[in-house]
Amino acid sequence: MKTKIWIALIALYIVWGSTYLGIKVAIETIPPFFHGAVRFLISGLIILAWQKAAGQELPTRSQWKSTFIIGNLLLVGGNGLVSWAEQFIPSGIAALIIASVPLSLVILEALRPGGVKPTWQAIVGLVIGFIGIFILAGPAEISGSATDLDTFGVVALLSATILWASGSIYSKNADLPKSSLMTTGAEMLMGSIGLLTVSVLTGELNGWNPADVSGRSLAGLAYLITIGSIIGFGSYIWLLANAPISLVATYAYVNPIVAVILGYLFGNEALEPRIYLATAIIIGAVIFINRRGKPQVQKEAEEAG
Repeated sequence: MKTKIWIALIALYIVWGSTYLGIKVAIETIPPFFHGAVRFLISGLIILAWQKAAGQELPTRSQWKSTFIIGNLLLVGGNGLVSWAEQFIPSGIAALIIASVPLSLVILEALRPGGVKPTWQAIVGLVIGFIGIFILAGPAEISGSATDLDTFGVVALLSATILWASGSIYSKNADLPKSSLMTTGAEMLMGSIGLLTVSVLTGELNGWNPADVSGRSLAGLAYLITIGSIIGFGSYIWLLANAPISLVATYAYVNPIVAVILGYLFGNEALEPRIYLATAIIIGAVIFINRRGKPQVQKEAEEAG
C-alpha cells in the first residue's frame, strides 16, 4: 500500500504542477476564458456521467445552487483569472502566487462572522508570505529582477487567490452532494457556464477563428481535460481515502516548484534569483501557517490549476 500511495502522490505532484504549463500552451491560440469553459464542461460531464453510472444521485436543486456559487468562485474567479493572467505572466510565477491561497484563507476566515481568528504564529506566517509575494512581483528596482511583471496580471492572480479562498470557505457549510466526485463534476459544469458567459461578455471571441487553433493548443486542452482534471482528481480522491491528510496536503507545497521547473524546461521561462528566494519564502510561510492551526478548509479538485 505504501508503494501505491507514493506512486499516486508523485503522480499528483507532477499532474497538478504541470497544469499551469498546460494552460499556458492551451491559451496560445484559444481565448483563456473560453478554453476554461470547454475544459470544465467536458470534464464535468464525464465525471457526472461516471458517478451517475456508479449509482450516485444527481444533486438536488439546492445542491445545484451551491455548486453554481462555488463553481463560479473557484473556476471563473480562480482558474479563469489564472488563465487570463498567464497571457502576461510566466506559468511558474503564476503557480507561486496561487500557492499563497492559504494566506487569503486565513484572512477571510478571520473576517467572516464566527470565523476563526488567526494566532500570532499565523499572523507571522502572513507577513512572511506577503514579503515573498512582494519579492516575486514587486518593482524590478527592488526585487532585483531584469524585468517587471505585468501589473494587471499580478492583480488578476492575487484576486484569483481571494476568490478561490472565498469559494473554499463558502463550501464548508454549503448543501452539497455526499459524493466528492459528484460535487466536483457539478461544480465544473456550473463553472463552465460562468466561464462561457464571461468569455462572451468580455468579447474575447470577437475575431477569433477556431480554424486558427494550433495542434499544440488542442493538445494542451486535451491534457488539461483528461490528465489534469480527471486523472489528477481521481488520484487526489484515492489518496484522501488511503493516505494521511498531512501527506496529501504536501501537494500544495510541491506543485509550485514543479510548475517553475516545467516552465523553465519546456516553456522557455527564465529562472532568476528572486524566484528561488520567493519560492522558499512563500512555500515556507504556507507550511508554517498550516502547521500552526490554520482553519481546515475543503479543497476541491479544481485546484489542479
